[in-house]
Amino acid sequence: MPSFIIDENLPYYFSLWHNKNHKHVFDIPNISTDEEIWNYAKRHDMVIVSKDADFSNKILFNIPPPKVIHLKVGNMKIAELYNFLNKVWPEILIQIKSHKLINVYNDRIESFD
Repeated sequence: MPSFIIDENLPYYFSLWHNKNHKHVFDIPNISTDEEIWNYAKRHDMVIVSKDADFSNKILFNIPPPKVIHLKVGNMKIAELYNFLNKVWPEILIQIKSHKLINVYNDRIESFD
């Protein structure tokens, strides 16, 4: 299973990513900018999970690592987001194995090489 870095724009208290394979940026000292997150993920061969388009734009012109999961689901209540991610996370894990970018929408998942 890959390791994931969870961007600051996503909830910290999600049981989905409170385990050894997930690290929230709030738990990494001296990481605050997108570039620092990118470089950290690259050094540690991690997948960036974010709602920030900057990461998905950047991966289109780079070779992994890192890979990127871009959540394009708009604003959801915490419970809605949690339920949604629990439902689609297994498919995301399958897709991220062979793709460098996964765009996750409310109604579909798109993968890019």
